[in-house]
Amino acid sequence: MRILLVKLSSMGDVVHNLPVATDIRRAFPDAAIDWAVEPPFAPIVSLHPAVGTVFPIPLRALKVRWWSPARWGALIAARNALARPQYDLVLDTQGLVKSAWIARRARGPVAGYDAASAREGAAARHYARAHAVPRDLHAVARNRALAAAALGYTPAPAVDYGLAPSALRAGEPPYAVCLTGTSRADKQWDAANWQALVARLRGAGLQVRLPWGSDAEHAACMRLSAGDAGIIVPPRVPLGEVATLLAGARVVVGVDTGLAHLSVALGRPTVGVYVTTQPGLTGLYGRDDCINLGGGTRDAPAPPAVDAVWSAVAARLKGA
Repeated sequence: MRILLVKLSSMGDVVHNLPVATDIRRAFPDAAIDWAVEPPFAPIVSLHPAVGTVFPIPLRALKVRWWSPARWGALIAARNALARPQYDLVLDTQGLVKSAWIARRARGPVAGYDAASAREGAAARHYARAHAVPRDLHAVARNRALAAAALGYTPAPAVDYGLAPSALRAGEPPYAVCLTGTSRADKQWDAANWQALVARLRGAGLQVRLPWGSDAEHAACMRLSAGDAGIIVPPRVPLGEVATLLAGARVVVGVDTGLAHLSVALGRPTVGVYVTTQPGLTGLYGRDDCINLGGGTRDAPAPPAVDAVWSAVAARLKGA
């Protein structure tokens, strides 16, 4: 059996789909599992040992310079590569018109959410088989339920992201990772809160490492690290190396960002800090040593207090 998973983006959504690959491999040990994903997130997919061929599909690149012949050429080449294998099932767990369009480019019957379950109901028109999945489940549970319905198996009760942290290089001395940057400014935790938390982490004898992904995030991390050699702002590195950084951490604290979900998938104790988003359906999920704190809306932010975050961090350090 050969199966293609279509989950293009974003980072958190891709991480939330990793347990599907684990479930399929457990149900069908001889299955070949491929994955279509946006190029920036291909390194995450490649970490899963059950995934064979990864097809980078550069749709997002067309948002900037959509008129570029080179970018259209790259998308056409990716589409052509996707159309070569024959699949027993193409499974679109994203439920968007764009992901359904990509799924239809592959050779094989396409399954996905029905119109009432999909994020964009029109996507269901592109599926040969559409399945009803409750919308009030966490994203991980929805992905797993869709795959189980499409392939006719019962998933294991426990969530298994399938990544092997022990295979990644751990860092020394003991350190915490703080993920301070996120895609929206309103999801950020105040700098004063981070300063107070970092001071407590340093007082607990940990280095603090501050990865970043943009010039603005780099500047913020540099301000946070000022005057303390134990607060390290590493160079910007590829996503695979960020995974290595996360895998070696004693504890990870992050705002609503895909890297926090990757930390959970890598088996690290993780504290999620939510300010203007609700973690119920898309928060950190699946491990006893991860916790979501706070959660509001853009109109009514509800960030957690520093004391609450530190209490959660201290409990995880004690249990590590």
